[in-house]
Amino acid sequence: MSDVRLWRIYEQPGSGDGKRVLVDRLWPRGLAKQAARIDEWEKDVAPSNQLRQWYGHDPAKFAEFRRRYLAELREPAGLEAFARLAQAAGTGTVTLLTASKDLDRSQAAVLAERLSYAGDEPGDPACLLRRVCPERGGVAAEDPPTTCPHCGQDMPGAIGR
Repeated sequence: MSDVRLWRIYEQPGSGDGKRVLVDRLWPRGLAKQAARIDEWEKDVAPSNQLRQWYGHDPAKFAEFRRRYLAELREPAGLEAFARLAQAAGTGTVTLLTASKDLDRSQAAVLAERLSYAGDEPGDPACLLRRVCPERGGVAAEDPPTTCPHCGQDMPGAIGR
């Protein structure tokens, strides 16, 4: 299993952070680039501006945000950026950085959850995203997926659905 951590970009780096990756689309307000101490900035793994603005970090919208965000990650740029994160997580500790005040309801939390699954599967980790239920986060054992193992819902894109 991968060692993926979440941290606010405004907090001081920790000694065990490993590779520090900013996963926001916009640069954090009031933070000088030299002070950020990041190794990479993966803009393409961040939610679109439209989705980010719709969500507005409203806790009541998080489930729908998560579903829409996972759908966005299945787009080519998102898959490539996710694959880079998964590769980094497979070789050591990765700390996902965000400006969000609510880490548990951020895209970084969704990414950390997905990356924890990616380390357990052989092959290209980006391919695992198509097996993730956007409603509940379950990972289907079969490929192509048919139903979510947690909620029993049909998986988007399942053959014959």
